[in-house]
Amino acid sequence: MVKDRILVGRFGAPHGVVGEVRLQSFTSIPQAIANYKPLLDASGARKFSIVGLRPLKDTVFVAKIAGVADRASAGALTNAALYVPRESLPDIGEEEFYLADLIGLAALAETGEAFGCVVDVLNFGGGDILEIARASGGETVFLPFKKEIFPRINLMVGSLTIVPPIETEAKPACPES
Repeated sequence: MVKDRILVGRFGAPHGVVGEVRLQSFTSIPQAIANYKPLLDASGARKFSIVGLRPLKDTVFVAKIAGVADRASAGALTNAALYVPRESLPDIGEEEFYLADLIGLAALAETGEAFGCVVDVLNFGGGDILEIARASGGETVFLPFKKEIFPRINLMVGSLTIVPPIETEAKPACPES
C-alpha cells in the first residue's frame, strides 16, 4: 500500500452488457465516491472518471465509467482497487486517521513488549481486519479492528496497543490423542 494514496473503492464484476461495473465504496458516505477526483489505479498511472452511479445494495453501486463501453472492458476492471491522492481528501481531526495510516505501525502489548507490525488493513465485508506480522516470526495474525483489541493508537510514536484475544496465543497445531 502506498502512503500518498488512500483506498476508496474496488471494482467488481461487470453489470449488464453496456459497460457498467459493480463498484464497492469504502468512503464514509458511500455515494460520495463519485465526487473524489482523480480516482487512480494501484500504480497511480490509470485514471477513472465515474459518469453515472446508482445504488445496488449497501455500499455497492452500479457505475458507468468514462471510456468503458462494453462488458469486456468492464470485466477488465474486475477487482481493480481505486485510490485518491491523500492531498485531495478532506482534513481530518487530531484524533482521526485513515486506515492506511495504520500500516507499518508497531503492535505493542500493554506491557510494551513487541507483538508485531501492522502489514495490511483488509475488509472482506464483515468489518476491518488488521494483518499483523508477529515479532516472533511465523504466520501473520488477522485480528478484527476493534477498540477492545486495539485500545490505543499513537500515530506520532508509530505504534498501537494490542490486547490479543486468547485464540491468538500459541497452541499446538493438533491436539494430542
